[in-house]
Amino acid sequence: MNRKTLVLPAVAGLLVPVLAACGGSGSGSSSGDAIVVGTTDRFEATKDAPAPLDPAYAYDVGTWNILRQTIQTLMIQPKGEGDPVPEAAEKCGFTDTGNERYACTLRDGLKFANGNKITAQDVKYSIDRAMRIKADSGVFALLSTVDTVETQGDREVIFHLKTADATFPYKLSTPVAGIVNPDDYEKGKLRDGFEVDGSGPYTLSVNKKGDAITTATFTKNPNYKGTLKVNNSKVEMRSFDDATAMGTALSKGDIDVMTRTMSPEQIEKLGADTGGNVDLVEMPGLEIRYLAFNTAAATVKTKAVREAMAQVIDRGELVSKVYGTEAEPLYSLVPATITGHSNSFFNKYGDPSVTKAKTLMTKAGITTPVKLTLHYTTDHYGPATKDEFEQLQKQLNASGLFDVSIKGTPWSTFRQAEQKGQYDVYGMGWFPDFPDADNYLAPFLDKDNTLGSPYANTEIIDTLIPESRREADRLAASKSLTTIQDIVARDVPIIPLWQGKQYVAARNDVTGTAYVLNSSSTLQLWELGRGVGN
Repeated sequence: MNRKTLVLPAVAGLLVPVLAACGGSGSGSSSGDAIVVGTTDRFEATKDAPAPLDPAYAYDVGTWNILRQTIQTLMIQPKGEGDPVPEAAEKCGFTDTGNERYACTLRDGLKFANGNKITAQDVKYSIDRAMRIKADSGVFALLSTVDTVETQGDREVIFHLKTADATFPYKLSTPVAGIVNPDDYEKGKLRDGFEVDGSGPYTLSVNKKGDAITTATFTKNPNYKGTLKVNNSKVEMRSFDDATAMGTALSKGDIDVMTRTMSPEQIEKLGADTGGNVDLVEMPGLEIRYLAFNTAAATVKTKAVREAMAQVIDRGELVSKVYGTEAEPLYSLVPATITGHSNSFFNKYGDPSVTKAKTLMTKAGITTPVKLTLHYTTDHYGPATKDEFEQLQKQLNASGLFDVSIKGTPWSTFRQAEQKGQYDVYGMGWFPDFPDADNYLAPFLDKDNTLGSPYANTEIIDTLIPESRREADRLAASKSLTTIQDIVARDVPIIPLWQGKQYVAARNDVTGTAYVLNSSSTLQLWELGRGVGN
């Protein structure tokens, strides 16, 4: 195959993979050497976050990509996208007309990797545990609509919800709802370190240096029983310090697949290459980037300051100068391909205007320039993050209304500082837990929001989010969802910046790369196999 880029289009808001030659799809092989996957994600157990891989704590795309290989959930997002389907469950569904009672029947003969039988009581234990611990990562909020969990016999689990929640099947597909063995996970305490025990398609072993994983090895679980076809016997994930080192390893043949996060330069080069033995797979993405505010901080407490920033930032220029064709400007927290999206920020602010921003500041009596520090993470969202923040700094300072400096911090420190309210303005990214507008709004705006933000709007929390969740037809929820987005544009607790595509680069004897990432950027290692290059 000479064509080096495989593009997977979006259809009707969902990502539908297209099969194309090598690197696109295949049955794979369950024998041979481990398939080696590179990543720039770092997995560290620190003093502030000693249990990064506990399902009751983990809440970022990297750690979830480990857990999704090893911890089984009742439901799973299907290979070709669409509504979630049963996984550890044989069947699941709402049993009432109000979407408040959800029942699942477990598959017969489910076992943990160690051979222990899985029962409905283990499912209840796992859900109750995550809700009881209430880890400061905020992941437990995904289960916020659960009132009680009931079991009937060894295979029936019934969830009684506090309010209607049509998105609940999606939430049962996320790692926080993963089934853990009570013998390995204490009821009221997180499990420190890097051990993971579950019933997913793989078991996990790790090599580490200091407090960080260097290599995570996923070995096919002989006791796995679910819907997934595992096309390999072993996958090794290696963590690299940066995209350059990862790219070098791919070109030398030290790794077979390169995932997140590649640099824009690497993607451009691989896309233009019409020869060689590496294929670039491009697919629409649901990743977003945004600026978040500690709305209680003195520098940005006045709404006019945040509004002026929203009025000055030129998303088109930011994207074109830093990411090129690999991203698109975003004017809402909800991506353009998701049902319920509205261009709320463009509707309110229009094109960038220093004059309008100055008027906002003057009316509010703000003395300019306002001195701010924009914080970003150096090692979590890719090597272009620094360039992005340099561009934001340039735009804001050029207005004459701001005196902006920027500061980068490693993710392990950055995330803890952000949650503790130590940053006034900071850059974050979001990879959806599931592809629904609710998951781009509730995690930031509902009670127990994942950012630890002091911003709270009672109309959003008490009326609009519950109202939107009552609608099983997500198009019917659009009115409530649009109102939420309009309120965010008005109050500016967050400024959306862009949404990006996603990419995988692989040596062309590797099959299954068309499905190794789903729309939520979930890594599906079981799809990878060995084929014949070119």
